[in-house]
Amino acid sequence: MPPYKKTILSNGLTVITSPYKESPAVAVLVVVEAGSDYETSPQNGISHFLEHMVFKGTKKRPSALIITEELERTGAHYNAFTGNEYTGYYAKVASRFFDTALDVISDIFMNPLLDEKEIEKEKGVVVEEIRMYNDIPQRKVRSIFAELAYGDQPAGRSIAGTEEKVRAFKREDIERYRNERYVPSATTVVIAGAFNEEEALKKVESAFAVNEKSQDSNKSVSPKPPVITNQTSPKVKYMTKQCDQTHIVLGVRSYDVNHKDAVVAQVIAGILGGGMSSRLFQKLREDMGLCYYIHADADQSTDHGMFTIVAGVDATKLDQALEAILKELGQLRTNPVSESELSKVKQHAIGSMMLSLETSDAIAEFYGFQQILKHAIKSPTQIAEDINAVTPEDIMRVSKDIFVDSGLNLAVIAKGAGENAEGVENSENAKVIENRERELTAKLTFGK
Repeated sequence: MPPYKKTILSNGLTVITSPYKESPAVAVLVVVEAGSDYETSPQNGISHFLEHMVFKGTKKRPSALIITEELERTGAHYNAFTGNEYTGYYAKVASRFFDTALDVISDIFMNPLLDEKEIEKEKGVVVEEIRMYNDIPQRKVRSIFAELAYGDQPAGRSIAGTEEKVRAFKREDIERYRNERYVPSATTVVIAGAFNEEEALKKVESAFAVNEKSQDSNKSVSPKPPVITNQTSPKVKYMTKQCDQTHIVLGVRSYDVNHKDAVVAQVIAGILGGGMSSRLFQKLREDMGLCYYIHADADQSTDHGMFTIVAGVDATKLDQALEAILKELGQLRTNPVSESELSKVKQHAIGSMMLSLETSDAIAEFYGFQQILKHAIKSPTQIAEDINAVTPEDIMRVSKDIFVDSGLNLAVIAKGAGENAEGVENSENAKVIENRERELTAKLTFGK
């Protein structure tokens, strides 16, 4: 893993450089603190919509085709992404095309046209994207879970927004949001791979100083509203859809990304669902034959966290699967993890991290995400040390803290009562859903 250097430019822009000559490629990544958690209710989906629009043309490159052709002539891998707390744009190219990658990525970030005709066309594209995700039960159940766990606040809303809100966006709404959030002090540029570090810094400074609005030196952005996480009892949301498998997300409230026990929660996720030898995989798939996929995640944001179990189970055995999952989680509160199992989980986590950092774009994301979420960076070696420092006592202590009945949330997508049952439009199906939610809520307990 190559070392990195962090530089803060005079206008507040953060630049992270990680050169290594052995790479045949170089990645240019721009990440900005602009995601769905920063949006008001009427703005829901605007971060994601803006991500689409920057590829639709700039003054220098006035159409999407010009942008894509220029990148594809280099053989580039390029894309963009939007999350709850960030939006990113990147291009990975052969090292000799570094100047092209930097020029294009900085241009779309700094100078999008936001043409009104293109905005209207793109609304149709994004609406179809929303519909596509709604048609995938593994994706839809996560949206249901977020809404259940966080309610009507940014963390509970879909990153892509709703069809109605997307169709209501106007050019001035998008431009105002961009001017508020796409500022140097909230932006990180990461370059990783084969390049000249000294020259690259000068080029970045020049490329990101084109737009006069971005020259507002160290202009700050408003913080996102704090996530409200008060919960006093278990909650269930049950939705019907035409699918043969029942998909679930079971979660408890956990720790934010900077919490001292964040790494312990990550290790617990490894114990429960971090691979084919993990406890939940062995119990529910190998021993009980209830599912094909099951895994655990310690999702951590800047001011909140959620520990989740995600699975697709036999539709007739949901209750059995839920009981088994809760039992496995509950055992960590009372039964110490053996040193042998803990060592295996640690080495799996560290090994997976190291293997995931083999490419320049992965290294760029590794540094960029840490900077944007933590405003601090740890090397893989430092992270490995944190993982290795976790003890069986830590596992039991944190399990007792987070695996509590009052923090439980369960989202379910299951086959509807009738052939065309979808949601709650059918009154008979609505009654079935209501009864099922009541039954499952009563089962949400870790026991004594």
